[in-house]
Amino acid sequence: MTTPRPFTLGDVLVRADEPATLVPDAEYDEITIKLWGKGVVSRGKVRGGDVVASRRFVRAGQFILSKIDARNGAIGIIPPELDGAIVSNDFPSFAIRDTNLTNSAFLGWMARSPGFIGLCKAASEGTTNRIRIKESKFFRQEVLLPSPTEQRAILTHLDGLADKTRQLIDYLDAVEADADRCLANLASRPDLTDAEHLARGWTQGCLGDVLRPSGEPVSVQADKEYPNVGVLSYARGLFTKPSISGATTSAKTLFRIRQRQFIYSRLFAFEGAYALVMEEHDGAFVSNEFPAFDIEPELASPQFLYAYFRSPHVWEAIAQSSKGLGDRRQRVQPAQLLGHRLWLPPRRQLELLGNVVPSIVALKARHVALRKACAALVPATLERLFARQFG
Repeated sequence: MTTPRPFTLGDVLVRADEPATLVPDAEYDEITIKLWGKGVVSRGKVRGGDVVASRRFVRAGQFILSKIDARNGAIGIIPPELDGAIVSNDFPSFAIRDTNLTNSAFLGWMARSPGFIGLCKAASEGTTNRIRIKESKFFRQEVLLPSPTEQRAILTHLDGLADKTRQLIDYLDAVEADADRCLANLASRPDLTDAEHLARGWTQGCLGDVLRPSGEPVSVQADKEYPNVGVLSYARGLFTKPSISGATTSAKTLFRIRQRQFIYSRLFAFEGAYALVMEEHDGAFVSNEFPAFDIEPELASPQFLYAYFRSPHVWEAIAQSSKGLGDRRQRVQPAQLLGHRLWLPPRRQLELLGNVVPSIVALKARHVALRKACAALVPATLERLFARQFG
């Protein structure tokens, strides 16, 4: 292994200034950069005629950063699909000055490392809320570059690692999607005709037969804090939000929720914001935007509702009576939910779901740990591989 040689970023990069003359009727991607090296992406299309301030074109393979947030990892390489996109002067872009020293692929990985983000912090100046990177200072920052052969070896290792982690995540996603489809099918048996449903003990009804509104109102007191939760879209459960301070909230009343209740978001029901209250969220508080219900144990179970609401077709069916389906301003009201008609399963099917659902929930919990490990693997490898490049 050869000793890395020192170079300034000015030796490696040169400012790329390609002024953009925009065609009024043409559409262009505008670029934004995610924090902590998570990618250069389009923030959306704009018509050339709607752009007032000056813009520059950027090209695939160029290095780009945010003047304001480079110190927070808003740096990266322009991907091929954003070749010819436009940026403002707050997003300077750079070409590789000498491809014998390095290339955009290696630089893209190196820029995601903690050491490189440290260089961007060192090159940033200003007072609070006005800290920006100084390009002249950025160009003076020094990196140690290994030989081209070693760079290729590092690239091969990192690209392979990233590909394997993507494959694992894709596999976990596919397994969970299959599990959800199986659960939804067990909860409704769409393969059966109406006559077959009846013959097997299923009964026609509506959600109002199995769900009872269960508001537990609590008057807000200024000296108290109220643990708060939200409902994730796509039937992914509840998540913990910052506590509501009685001293600062405008709400006069909040609603306490209990374990094993069914809850949903009026605003995001159209995209599957339905959930069960689990033990860790027992006793939390929500606003009246999140109606909660007790479940009638003789006709349904938490496991049945968990399985039934795996299906996007159910979300769509419930939301269809809401004017402006898909508009985030439209709310699904409790009457729509409770009026939704469905086949209610016989006891033996409820027992089957009672056995199957916990296994699927446990499987997904194990997947959470695997996803966290995957998310940590590449950053840890970057820190180890690029430790030498920054002293």
